[in-house]
Amino acid sequence: MAQQGFHDRTPSLFSTTGDEDEALPTALPAKLPSYIADHRKRLRDRFMAGGGASMPDYELLELLLFRAIPRQDVKPLARLLIDTFGDLNRVISAPPSRLLSVKGVGEAVVCELKLCESVSQRMMRARVMHQPVLSSWDALLDYCHTTMAHRDTEQFRILFLDRKNTLIADEEQAKGTVDHVPVYPREVVKRALELNASALILVHNHPSGDPTPSQADIAMTNQILEACQVLGIVLHDHLIIGKSRELSFRSAGYL
Repeated sequence: MAQQGFHDRTPSLFSTTGDEDEALPTALPAKLPSYIADHRKRLRDRFMAGGGASMPDYELLELLLFRAIPRQDVKPLARLLIDTFGDLNRVISAPPSRLLSVKGVGEAVVCELKLCESVSQRMMRARVMHQPVLSSWDALLDYCHTTMAHRDTEQFRILFLDRKNTLIADEEQAKGTVDHVPVYPREVVKRALELNASALILVHNHPSGDPTPSQADIAMTNQILEACQVLGIVLHDHLIIGKSRELSFRSAGYL
């Protein structure tokens, strides 16, 4: 008999999926079997006692899945998600369409994971917004990695700074494909003028994981630099975010 699949929708008395490789409908328990309930309690107790630093990725993911799938064992699904995407970061940041392609994942699981992603990004953003960016550089890099490092497609963001180099706006300017994102220098400087920004930091990601700039990256940066210089706007840096490291145009000598 094939293994019964996971379901993260609120269950009715009987669970059915219609998939040929699923088991025949079986009655769901009125409450969790004791071994699952005990396992969940042990995980929660360990987390409350020592935090998540010593817990492996799949156990933290289990804790996230408890609410989305309240009446089934979620350990196999947590392990499957880690095996599919590689680590907890990649699970949480995976596009909803890819998450839904994993057997056992439904809308409730996707909602829980995307909520966690949004909260983590909001917290990281709060550390840098309205702060002097050049004196909180590490926090800025952490924020950029949290929001962009695990994306499957390129994204181009602009950080707008005032005369004191305080971050006044962080905006996504464009989305692209796995290896290209369209950027228009005229639109970049136009938005800077609208915000009364005195300086910019450009940021985009490389889904390949390698932050080495392409010739197109270098040419685009030079075009934006020229447009900024005409209007007296400072281009502090262009950051390319890879999977585990970043490249600074300023530090690498491209600016």
